[in-house]
Amino acid sequence: MSNPKVAIVVGSQNDEPFLDSAKEILDRFGVPYTVEVMSAHRNLDRTIDFAQSAEELGIQVIIACAGMSAHLPGVIAAKTILPVIGVPLPTSEIQGIDSLYSMVQMPGGVPVATMAIGKAGVKNAAIFAVSILARSDANLREKLLKFKESIK
Repeated sequence: MSNPKVAIVVGSQNDEPFLDSAKEILDRFGVPYTVEVMSAHRNLDRTIDFAQSAEELGIQVIIACAGMSAHLPGVIAAKTILPVIGVPLPTSEIQGIDSLYSMVQMPGGVPVATMAIGKAGVKNAAIFAVSILARSDANLREKLLKFKESIK
């Protein structure tokens, strides 16, 4: 998508099926996004390059989804001032608890807003990204108000 405002990042191509609800939400609100696959472990340099260049590419919010040790959101947050929303994925034997702990235990100064494990977390991350963008976009704010009203 051209001129993406949100980047959805996953640590593996195997994680992409978890992203459907985020794509649906962002499409519903007309928010342009990009999906990137990169790993804090397997291609660290690419991950750092992405984090450092995302803002100049027009990205305003990053959703970073990862399973197991889940260092992806923290590495990205360490290298950007953009808001990073972490989503733990249930890809391990203990169904994402390890990922959740990795994300919520970030050291002071490296914030990662962390959502629920799995598909609900991915959906909420997209809604949270829209909420952040709506602070400076009146049209998006109106759409968000209507959306919130519709889910009561």
